Amino acid sequence: MTIDKYNFRGITELCQAASIVLLLLHIYFYYLPVFSGQGMATPAANRLLGYIFKTGLFDNGYYSKSLALFFLLLSVLAGSVRRAPAIPCKRDSWILVTGLSIYLIFVPGLSNWYHASPSHLVWYSLSVFASWLLILTGSTRLIRQIRLPWSKNDPFGRKQAGFPQEQRRIATDHSLHLQGFYTWQGKKHRSWINLVNPRRGVLIMGSPGSGKSWFIIEPFIRQLFEKGMAIFLFDFKYNALTKIAWTHYIANLDKYPMNTPFYIINFTDLSRSHRCNILQPSTLNYLSDALDASRTILLGINKTWAHRQGDFFVESPINFVAALIWFLRKYQDGIYCTLPHVIELSKLPYDQLFAILKTHPEIATLIDPFVQAYNNKTMEMLDGQIAGAKIPLGRLSSPELYYILTGNDLNLDINNPATPKIFCLGGDPSRTEALAPVLSLFIDRLTRICNRPSQYPCALVCDEFATVRAYNMTEVAATGRSNNIIPILAIQDASQLRTRYSHDEANTILNICGNIFCGQVAGETARWASERFPKILQEKTSVSVNTADTSVSTTQQWEHTITPATISSLSSGEFIGITADEPGTEQELKIFHAKITRPDKIKTNTQLPRIRKIDIDVIQQQYNSVKSEIAQMKTECLNYQINNSSSPSCDFSE
Repeated sequence: MTIDKYNFRGITELCQAASIVLLLLHIYFYYLPVFSGQGMATPAANRLLGYIFKTGLFDNGYYSKSLALFFLLLSVLAGSVRRAPAIPCKRDSWILVTGLSIYLIFVPGLSNWYHASPSHLVWYSLSVFASWLLILTGSTRLIRQIRLPWSKNDPFGRKQAGFPQEQRRIATDHSLHLQGFYTWQGKKHRSWINLVNPRRGVLIMGSPGSGKSWFIIEPFIRQLFEKGMAIFLFDFKYNALTKIAWTHYIANLDKYPMNTPFYIINFTDLSRSHRCNILQPSTLNYLSDALDASRTILLGINKTWAHRQGDFFVESPINFVAALIWFLRKYQDGIYCTLPHVIELSKLPYDQLFAILKTHPEIATLIDPFVQAYNNKTMEMLDGQIAGAKIPLGRLSSPELYYILTGNDLNLDINNPATPKIFCLGGDPSRTEALAPVLSLFIDRLTRICNRPSQYPCALVCDEFATVRAYNMTEVAATGRSNNIIPILAIQDASQLRTRYSHDEANTILNICGNIFCGQVAGETARWASERFPKILQEKTSVSVNTADTSVSTTQQWEHTITPATISSLSSGEFIGITADEPGTEQELKIFHAKITRPDKIKTNTQLPRIRKIDIDVIQQQYNSVKSEIAQMKTECLNYQINNSSSPSCDFSE
């Protein structure tokens, strides 16, 4: 329907005329004695005034002035004035307030100043029409102000952004919960982030300081202990999370079977560290297990090898170390099957080493390419193959590491129904590269052992997961759900993950987890996170200003729910993400963008339990013992070859 603008102009003029006529009648009525004394009153005017007086319009001075004000404001609203989005309204507001004050304060018959005299008539008439003009000017200018969906206080349109989110707390047997608040339609609402099925994997991303540990990992640790679950915790910044785990362990002992142990492995404070053989013979049942362990060690040391898997000079060192591991696994039922013994065994000269390894048929097949290269005197190629293993392994040779990795305080089957365990593995940021292969092997071996059916429910919490290389974690995220395993992985950025893993492996880790938390990140990671959100139907407003009028048009279109720019500007503790549900507890509102809140900080015990008193001489003695045991084994195996006779000391029977 089209409305002629000239019709609006006529309405405006009519309303203004009605307002002026009412004011003139108002003045004439209250100053009638003055008009009569000056001979300006007429019978016709008095007769008309008498009819109006019967309506009660002049019973009170405010009645007539209010009606005149109504017609004035009506003319302003009906006026076809050109509007603009940016008009300073402070001055115009003062003009309007001043006009209204003068207009409404001075009313004849209700004020002591009122006198029916010619001077008062002139003064009052000027005040009425001056205030009338002030009201007309101020209101006309103010009505030109257009209220837009954005403003100077919200230049990025954040108040207009947002979407509805889950406000219910949905609980299941394995669910984890975080509370927070979100903004939608310019208002803050309480929300619950419900991980009703965390067994489908939890991936947490965020740059340093985004609040991954404080707002997410620490509350999850508390809830996991309250559920009485077996827990593996990789504490990269030992002992920050380990202290929290110890505090919750003490507070929730009644949730666990009696005598559930708490184990700690760290390479910083040996007095508060247990000892564990990372290559326990009972966990190496097949040659493929040795190959997997070898791959984890070497790719954990050489980060660039992850992108060169399949190359000759990458696979050769892996096969070589696997042969050493498998030989020690078979020798006397694995009595020397530890990582320190593997390191020392690799140091033997070629002729002695190959002679020893050939004493077992399976090993002889695996090392045959190396033996052929040695016999053919192609030493340059052989050195290139074996040096790729010996040089990285040599970096791990230290008394402290040998001491930790040659003990048997714990097994890695933390979810054994008979003896569930709490196991904290501590890292050291100052020795990230040196400890990465050992920490990676711990995580890789533990995940392989735990991912079995009919085990105790457990959770694998890995802070700063990108500092280690444990690719088997993807298998846990893919199949661990049926084995009651909750994998929780925290990284800073997808690009950081790709430094330890190949491009395809990193993409697998990023895409296989069903529950995603993303704090402040930028670049490719922000785009990746933004694309996981469905688009939302949003209103878009545009303003067009011309010489005649200003038009505002509103359209609806599908836009990204969360843009990469929004993700890159998130505050600490502010996360976006998506959750995964399960049959029976379907959630319609799976996506969230919330500022997470957490309970008051729990006081942690200042000291972790002391395991043993450490003697430097004992550590050095253990270091020397590994060397002497390899020397003794070398002698026995070489004697076996020379004599070609079996001896109990060189026995491969299991």
